[in-house]
Amino acid sequence: MKRSIIGAMLAAGLAAGFAGSGSTAAAQSTSPAMAQQQQREIARGDPARWMKGDGTEQAQLATKRKEIGAALNEALNDCKASAGAERKACVREARETYSRDMANAKELVAQSNGMGGVYDTAGPSE
Repeated sequence: MKRSIIGAMLAAGLAAGFAGSGSTAAAQSTSPAMAQQQQREIARGDPARWMKGDGTEQAQLATKRKEIGAALNEALNDCKASAGAERKACVREARETYSRDMANAKELVAQSNGMGGVYDTAGPSE
């Protein structure tokens, strides 16, 4: 179960990252107050609900759509730091990524289910 959750999160992150790589919409920023809150949450450990996998494909799809919506909100918040035409382009790209990911949500769920484990993404070792 834990693997499917990690796989789903990884697939969503990769899809959002590759779709908007090198753009303002894909950038992430965290305020100092939010970083402190995150550290407190990390210290408490993972909530039990995170370890419970989605039992059905319908539940997995609902979770994927929720993740895609959260990624859109993050991207739009990051766009607020931009000015004028750059902000407009950032918002447009964020919405395009959202639309593309929502249209491919079933495929993203299938990819997540097929991952099944942790993969080394550091590249070849020498």
